[in-house]
Amino acid sequence: MRCLLSTVCLAIALGGGTALADQRFPATLAGHAILPAATFVPPPEGAPPGFARSGRFTGPGNARIEAVGSLPGATGPAPNGRATGLSLPFEGQPVQGFSGIAPVKGAPGAWWVLTDNGFGNRRNSADAMLMIHQIRPDFASGGVARLRTVFLSDPQRVVPFPIATEGTAERFLTGQDFDVESIQPVEDGFWFGDEFGPYLIKTDREGRVQRVLPTRLEGKELRSPDNPALQIPASPATRIGFETQRSGGYEGMAASPDGSRLYALLEKPILNAEQQPEGRFLRILELDAARGEWTGRTMKYRLEPNATAIGDFNLIDERRALVIERDDGEGDPGLACAQGQTPPGCFAAPARFKRVYLIDIGDLDAEGFVRKIGHVDLMDIRDPEHLARTAGDRAASLPRERFAFPFFTIENVHRVDAEHIIVANDNNLPFSAGRHLARADDNEVILLRVPELLRAR
Repeated sequence: MRCLLSTVCLAIALGGGTALADQRFPATLAGHAILPAATFVPPPEGAPPGFARSGRFTGPGNARIEAVGSLPGATGPAPNGRATGLSLPFEGQPVQGFSGIAPVKGAPGAWWVLTDNGFGNRRNSADAMLMIHQIRPDFASGGVARLRTVFLSDPQRVVPFPIATEGTAERFLTGQDFDVESIQPVEDGFWFGDEFGPYLIKTDREGRVQRVLPTRLEGKELRSPDNPALQIPASPATRIGFETQRSGGYEGMAASPDGSRLYALLEKPILNAEQQPEGRFLRILELDAARGEWTGRTMKYRLEPNATAIGDFNLIDERRALVIERDDGEGDPGLACAQGQTPPGCFAAPARFKRVYLIDIGDLDAEGFVRKIGHVDLMDIRDPEHLARTAGDRAASLPRERFAFPFFTIENVHRVDAEHIIVANDNNLPFSAGRHLARADDNEVILLRVPELLRAR
C-alpha cells in the first residue's frame, strides 16, 4: 500500500485497519486485450434495410450522407481537433462505445458489454442500433472475442413515445430513442440506465422492452433536455424546464449482491430552479428491482475538484462499490500542446484525472454523502512485466514500466476476484483519439491487480 496521508499511515502503523480518509493504492497491469475500432456487425434479420449502414446523419446539420467513408472522423473542430483516420458512414453497425460491463452468469471470463447510443446524441444516431454483446477478453493473446450480440427492441409497444422504427413489426431501438449507458443482468433479463429520459429500462433476455421507468425524486419527475415529452417553445422568451443535464443521466448503475436493489448514479449534478448545478455532487437513487419502483432513498456522491463526471458504478459486496471518476481530457500529458502550438502533433486537452474509487454506500455522513475509501490512478499503472499491447503516442521520457489509460471516457469497471478488477474504455467511435494522436481509439480492456484497494474498508 502506498500511503499519501500521514494520519492514515500513522493509524495503520498503530494497528488501526480502517482508513481515515481517501487513500491512493497501487495498480499493476495484469492483462491487456484490444478489440479493433473498425469492428462491425450486420443488422439482425428483420431490421429495416437502412440499418445496413450507420452514421449517415453525423455531418453538418445532421443532413443525410449516403456515400460510405465520405466524412472523415475527428476529435473536434479546428484548430484543436485531430483526424482519427476513420470515416463515416460505416458499412454495418459498429461494435463500439462500451458503456457498461457485467459478468455473464455461469461463464467465467465472459462479460456483457453495452454499446451506447451510437454517435453521441439523438439527432445523429437514428441509424445506430442499440445492442449488448457477450465478449471474452483473452489476456494471453491480447484479443477480444465477440460471442453473442443481442439487439434491443420494443415489439410489444411498451415504450410510451414514438420510436425511430415505429411502423415496423420488430421495432428495433436506436440511438434516437434512448442513450443506454449502464447495464445490470437479472434472472429474467436486464435493466438498463438511460440518459435521454433519464429512464430505467427493463428488458427480457432477448432485449425486448418490458418496462420504461421515469426518474422520480422527492415526488417529482426528473427530465433531461432530451426527454421526448419536452419540446422547443414557440416563443424564445419561454424557458424549457428540465432537471438533469444533457448526457447527465444514468452513466452508472450498481446492483446489490442479492439483486433486490438497484442503485442508479447520475453522471452529472442535478439542476436547481435557476438551471444551475445543485452542487459538486451526484445523486444515487435506489430502486426496488422486484417491484420496479423507486424506494425514495437517495445518497450523494461528491465529485473531486478535477473531475467532471463519473464513468461506471458497481458494487463488490453489500456496501462497497467501485466508481470511475474522470475529467474530459484525452491523451498523454507529456505531449500536451505548448503555448501557441496546435494539433495534430500534440494533445490540446490531455488526460490528467482518471481514477477508480472504492466507496462505502453504507457509511453516510450527516448530509447523506457516501464515504470514499481510496482510489487507484489510471494514469499511473505499473507494468513491470511489460504486458501492455501498445503504449501509443506518449512522451519519450516515460519508462516502459509505466502504463496509462488516457481515454476521454472510461465507462466500464467491475471486480473480477479478490485481487483484480477489469476496466475498459468507451471509444466514442470515430470521435476519440487518446491512445494515438491521429488514430481512432480501439476498445481496450485491461486487467488490474489491486489487492490493497479491494481489501480496504
